Amino acid sequence: MTYLTLSDDTRLFYKDWGPKDAQPIVFHHGWPLSADDWDNQMLFFLEKGFRVIAHDRRGHGRSDQTDTGNDMDTYAADVAELAEALDLKNAIHIGHSTGGGEVIRYVARSRPGRVAKAVLIGAVPPIMLATAAYPGGLPMAVFDGFRDAFKQNRAQFFLDVPSGPFYGFNREGAAVSEGLIRNWWRQGMAGGAKAQYDCITAFSETDFTEDLKAVSLPVLLLHGEDDQVVPIDASAHQAVKLLSNGTLKTYPGLSHGLFATHPDVVNADLLAFIQG
Repeated sequence: MTYLTLSDDTRLFYKDWGPKDAQPIVFHHGWPLSADDWDNQMLFFLEKGFRVIAHDRRGHGRSDQTDTGNDMDTYAADVAELAEALDLKNAIHIGHSTGGGEVIRYVARSRPGRVAKAVLIGAVPPIMLATAAYPGGLPMAVFDGFRDAFKQNRAQFFLDVPSGPFYGFNREGAAVSEGLIRNWWRQGMAGGAKAQYDCITAFSETDFTEDLKAVSLPVLLLHGEDDQVVPIDASAHQAVKLLSNGTLKTYPGLSHGLFATHPDVVNADLLAFIQG
């Protein structure tokens, strides 16, 4: 397996497939998952001739189970180290949920020439938590509930989330995929409990307002209109207003995990944006 040893000696697992001189696409996973969540997209874009890269965020998947540095500033700095080590230029960065926050913070601080475009899918910016600036966000009680369920029985919590709101499998008439549920659980349980617990604060309380304002390159936001995890009104509808070059596309009836439940639809829109 391929690892990068970061400046603080944390080992970061990553995949790097395809021609090294092709345009790179970097995928950033959501909480509490790993690079494996992007298998469909990586294979799709590999067949289209791109170089595809995905890493396990520190504390997640096969990366070291860190007890420090589990915050958005460090996550973005880790991506910067990976981009430098692989000498990525003109890259497309695609992030889902927590990974969308990681993407916009990294892109806002990236060196010129490193990034061409960015995509945020069901992403947390500008901030999930209800604040004076964003009163439509979720109350702290929601995230305290996450923490309580996590501490009480992480394994059961990691079954309940994908079985219900994450993929919209709690909706009447939903086509439930047991494989997706088990794969979500598998990825989640591979990560470190301390890092994943800390990440709840990182994805819920980080304010990305200034990051969004600082990014001038093209950004595509994709969001399911029935996202029960990151409600669209408090996220994508607010984030696109802060971007100088942002485009929002929404999907009626689709869930938070829309790129896994409807990969053909999402992959086609990603390819059109990348090639546009």
